[in-house]
Amino acid sequence: MAALPDPAASRAVLLGTASYHHLDGLPAVEANLQDLAGTLADATVWGLPAPHCEVVLDPPSAAAMLDPVHRAGEQATDTLVIYYAGHGMRDAESADLYLSLVGSRESVGYTAVAYQHLRGAIRAARARRKVVVLDCCFSGRAARTLAGRSEVLAAQAAVDGAYVLTASPRDRVALAPDGERHTAFTGELLGILRRGITDGPELIDLDTLYRALEERLRAKNRPLPQRSQENAVGRLPLARNRALAQRRAPAGPVLDAEVRAAMVASGLSLARMLRATGHSRDALPVLRLALRERGPDSKGGLLAVQLELSELLAETGQTKEAIEVLEQAFQQAHQVYGPEALLVCRRLADLLQESGNHIQACEVLKHALDLAETAQRSRL
Repeated sequence: MAALPDPAASRAVLLGTASYHHLDGLPAVEANLQDLAGTLADATVWGLPAPHCEVVLDPPSAAAMLDPVHRAGEQATDTLVIYYAGHGMRDAESADLYLSLVGSRESVGYTAVAYQHLRGAIRAARARRKVVVLDCCFSGRAARTLAGRSEVLAAQAAVDGAYVLTASPRDRVALAPDGERHTAFTGELLGILRRGITDGPELIDLDTLYRALEERLRAKNRPLPQRSQENAVGRLPLARNRALAQRRAPAGPVLDAEVRAAMVASGLSLARMLRATGHSRDALPVLRLALRERGPDSKGGLLAVQLELSELLAETGQTKEAIEVLEQAFQQAHQVYGPEALLVCRRLADLLQESGNHIQACEVLKHALDLAETAQRSRL
């Protein structure tokens, strides 16, 4: 049975330029980013932990836009979601696509970020699945260039092995209707994620999302979305269908497991926030509670909780309990490969060595090497 991407092993980067020095401003873009981040974090939609979703508003340079994408690409092992909203541009000398920055000038490609650089960062990502959403408008010369060619953006934005969803509106009015909080495309996207699809599947996959977007935008006589995909990525579930959750009776075992996973992710996010604000003592019971709420199939998300808890225990001098927590995590690391599994091995080895258990520390480090070698062979 298809399942949602693992929030603990997934990342999202939400990019958007709302303010410009030389182009018309797009104030709705800021609301897009804020509300989309909150919706992805909602446990009844996906439950992506807040630290796993980076919002970049009004990037002043290419590095400010692309560095977060590279970081997320290194961290995500399950699914990587990249979203951009703002002016799309075409260079005066080519048909190449550019994503605008605060200081971008119309038809001057070098003042914006070439889409090929974003594509390169996404291609290099470790994630098994990649989703790209472009809510771009085109004004002036770019709009005239695209006249009658609505499929151009989706085709040019294609990324190997990724699902690319584009809005491709041709003018500012279509992109950000007067009096509406969001752009036309993202407003419908948020509406589907928040309210679900009546008579739709239990989990909304990318193709279902695309068809619902097309239907709703067509009904409002607004520019239609485009898509590009490879390797059947369109069947990837991205959100729970909240329309069904509102109608159905109390959950059975599957929903119970999802609720437990959401509680673990929420507990981890809260504990990290408490630690960041200097309330580490309050974070301990939160992490212990999250650990007790694990389900029988918990893996990646549970490792993150165990890592956080063991680190906090070690900081407060509770080394013995920290080792016990990491030993439990180590048993999972036999089945789960990823950066968190390797981190479990390294931290456990460090604590064992500090406690004088040098032989056990060596065994743990040997297992970490075996994990790395297995992963390397799987990529060849």
